Amino acid sequence: MNRMFRLSPVLRARKAQEDAARGELIQSRAQVREAQALVKRRQLDLIGADAPSEGSARAMVAALVARQSLAAGVFGAQRMVTEAEDVERERMVALTDAAKRRRAVEMMAERHAATVRAHDLRTDQANLDELAVTSKARDAARGVETPGSDRNGSDA
Repeated sequence: MNRMFRLSPVLRARKAQEDAARGELIQSRAQVREAQALVKRRQLDLIGADAPSEGSARAMVAALVARQSLAAGVFGAQRMVTEAEDVERERMVALTDAAKRRRAVEMMAERHAATVRAHDLRTDQANLDELAVTSKARDAARGVETPGSDRNGSDA
């Protein structure tokens, strides 16, 4: 019986793929947080840029255009959050798939290990049985009485 699990390089590769997917997910979560922080900053900028209630028409138009620009910036930042969340979901799916593939190979490794253990136990039991039979035959050849047998040589 081959004691080595032949798919151990595949298992190492699957673990590495899962680790890479986990790293990408962590990176995408950081990008989501950064985009959310950008939205907050731009919303605060928009709130802080109130339209002037007094002044020339040019000043009021300039202030309104500036507010529209800030609002567009908030909208753009919110789109960045949405896109970052979409990427995060995709990377979560990729991580889940990588974990499933790794687990499948791990289960094969566990079955292989159980098969090796069972083979070892059967081999040990066969060796013990052989020793017992050999010992009994040796004792019988020497004329030594074994427990469980009567004087006529028949087993009870």
